[in-house]
Amino acid sequence: MLLAVPFLLAACAPPPTPPPPPTPPPQPPPSPTPAPRALRWNAPPPMSIDSNKKYTAIVETTKGRMVFELFAKEVPRTVNNFVFLARQGFYNGTTFHRVIPGFMAQGGDPTGTGAGGPGYNFGDEFSPSLKHDTGTLSMANAGPNTNGSQFFVTFAPTPWLDGKHSVFGRLAQGVDVLRSLTPRDPARTPTPGDKILNVIIQEQ
Repeated sequence: MLLAVPFLLAACAPPPTPPPPPTPPPQPPPSPTPAPRALRWNAPPPMSIDSNKKYTAIVETTKGRMVFELFAKEVPRTVNNFVFLARQGFYNGTTFHRVIPGFMAQGGDPTGTGAGGPGYNFGDEFSPSLKHDTGTLSMANAGPNTNGSQFFVTFAPTPWLDGKHSVFGRLAQGVDVLRSLTPRDPARTPTPGDKILNVIIQEQ
């Protein structure tokens, strides 16, 4: 997540050309409002979830609550990573640093610049049954196998992202909260984005 990628999606998108992909910009400037603490690890977390169980993420934000169903059975490594970071409090205090109405809202970066992460990368994980539909929760990346902590939620179907970003959940409640997130470009907007207060993981 620390490096950028050329915008590769335009050739795959139906006309008109879609907005830029949910990936970080090249060599972004330092964040003017860094998170109060930075949790970092040297390697992805070991597998700790049970892929046969149901996992739900409750994301409390300054705009309200969003509830996501996580696809542990289909993409266990990706869900395990998100669950680990949430349980460590990694996402608490981070923001939706990039929000493009009609496209997606991106978060999960402790620096708020689009270039931060947990200190490690892990590989892509795709399932043919998981597509970028409305309300899809998916991993932002800087190219193949560069997943870290950043994620995005789609406002509308974005099929040109299928096979490029790992889908690992869907919005079950809170579409009004998603649509209320403040539009923001981290390269142009000095004020922080809407804040994530807490991410609660439920296991059943």
